[in-house]
Amino acid sequence: MSDFVNEFWNWYVILGVLVSILACGVVLWMQSIHHPSHEQTTDTTGHVWDETLEEFNNPLPKWWMWLFYATVVFALIYAVLYPTLGGFQGVFGWSTAGEHQKEVKSVEDKVKPLFDNYLKMDLKAVAADQKAMEMSGRLYQTYCMQCHGATAQGSRDQGFPNLTDADWQWGGEPAQIVETITNGRMGMMPAYGGNPDAIGGEAGAKEVANYVRSLSGLSNDSALSAKGKTKYETVCSACHGQDGKGMQALGAPNLTDKSWLYGSSEAKIVETITQGRANQMPPWKDFLGEAKIHLLSAYILNLGAGANKQ
Repeated sequence: MSDFVNEFWNWYVILGVLVSILACGVVLWMQSIHHPSHEQTTDTTGHVWDETLEEFNNPLPKWWMWLFYATVVFALIYAVLYPTLGGFQGVFGWSTAGEHQKEVKSVEDKVKPLFDNYLKMDLKAVAADQKAMEMSGRLYQTYCMQCHGATAQGSRDQGFPNLTDADWQWGGEPAQIVETITNGRMGMMPAYGGNPDAIGGEAGAKEVANYVRSLSGLSNDSALSAKGKTKYETVCSACHGQDGKGMQALGAPNLTDKSWLYGSSEAKIVETITQGRANQMPPWKDFLGEAKIHLLSAYILNLGAGANKQ
């Protein structure tokens, strides 16, 4: 990528623009000197149709020529005033990014008092405010829908959590939701497939998978489950707990409920154990700011995974 931002490409663009503009001027000048008198002549191009229909070789009208000269002059002036010539920002220093920032700042200046008003309110009080929920719903559709979906039910294929159920990987208290959106989260399940001493390879992973399925009341092979229990208690309980209820401080999921981030089939659980999982919730503090995060947190709290979730 660095090859496209070095000084060569800067000059390549500058010369390309200037040569193109000046070439247009030269072509116009050559057309104007073809007939110095600029008067209509009887010269023809030699093309004849229907025996008598001839194509005359007359110069362009003066007003047309000067109109084209004006476009060349305009192009040169524009190149000086606005960013056209490579890295040169133009006399006005205008940029699309700068213009966008001005527009964003103009809007934010208008809505900031409203955001600040909600920021002073308790998160549960904001969640109960209809107007606040309409605003935060639009924020969700803009910033969160791409991963968690329009209905906030997530995606198992990608490992994006469902925000409407009663399951929280990192905790569902107001402060925990704010922390998740503000600073992000990094979920990591180590891969045990390459460490046969820990799990016993894929066969051992299958045993553990059957035991894990038994924890949430899913169908399982009792013989494999019994073998998997020992491996679970030795390796997996450090994060998920002896009872399998997980540890929100680490983001270790509860294995005893009916919520599965990547799927509950034996094959999916074996895949998780052997290959591991890595999933990140990006931090939004620098992009959204405290006030918008406060509104979004209230919206998440109100999604039916609401204020009473633990």
